[in-house]
Amino acid sequence: MTDAPNPSQMAATHAAAFTQSRPWTPGEFAELLSSPLSLVAGDERCFALFRVIADEAELLTIATHPDHQRQGLARACLSRAEVELRLCDVTEVFLEVAADNAPAQSLYLSAGFAECGLRREYYPRPGAQAVDALLMRKALR
Repeated sequence: MTDAPNPSQMAATHAAAFTQSRPWTPGEFAELLSSPLSLVAGDERCFALFRVIADEAELLTIATHPDHQRQGLARACLSRAEVELRLCDVTEVFLEVAADNAPAQSLYLSAGFAECGLRREYYPRPGAQAVDALLMRKALR
């Protein structure tokens, strides 16, 4: 992975990757990145954005531009982030993933995450019923 992406690059990648939901704006990314609690791994092709609070981290979003999918970039982002999170004394990581997003679920399971809960009808879908969110957790220590 190269240099961390800027908010505009992140928003462009997010918009290309998230076509079933509202993508995040450059302003939203800028606000998140301005926090000392944020950690980002990746570049403009693929990035993972985390929030760290005490000894826990939450994966806020991970996005791979469609032109760069299936190249192992998301797995590399998660691995790099884990190194950084461990340096921050994070002991566990949480995330939410749409129940209809099988590729993401497969990535997270193969990275050592396990399902730990469910949020019913969490992700709105334009013109369709909202989709459940699966909650996942990974212990880092």
